[in-house]
Amino acid sequence: MTRRRAAWAALFVVVIVTLAIAGQQPHAPTPAQKAASIASEVRCPTCEGQSAEVSDAPAAKAVRMFVLQQVEAGQSRGRIEQALKDRYGSDILLRPPASGIAGLVWVLPVVAFVLAIAGLAMAFHRWRSVREPPLTDEDRARVEAALAEPADA
Repeated sequence: MTRRRAAWAALFVVVIVTLAIAGQQPHAPTPAQKAASIASEVRCPTCEGQSAEVSDAPAAKAVRMFVLQQVEAGQSRGRIEQALKDRYGSDILLRPPASGIAGLVWVLPVVAFVLAIAGLAMAFHRWRSVREPPLTDEDRARVEAALAEPADA
């Protein structure tokens, strides 16, 4: 009985410590961290497939500097992204917009996943509901005849 209480006490301690750690307020990110976060979601204007955060191209450095200046000026993420779209076009963002035709990028994977789960559920239901045909007297006679034959191998 004491082992059970010790196990519950240990579980209680783990839960309390986890809640205490999770409940701490994260510190506010610095302007450089905010700028890096935004630049990681912006495409390098001259590189193919790289974000402005990881690219060493001069254009990417210019984008990083612009983003940092805007963050330090107090601009919001939305305004900074809009300024970049105005300057470089809508393809500058690595994250597609969640509206219009581009919204399909967000919706189609979810729809495909739901349809796949529904298809699997239907297949499992069909497999479970398949019943074997009932045995006839002729089937029973065949089994009895096969069992009655001597097994000479």
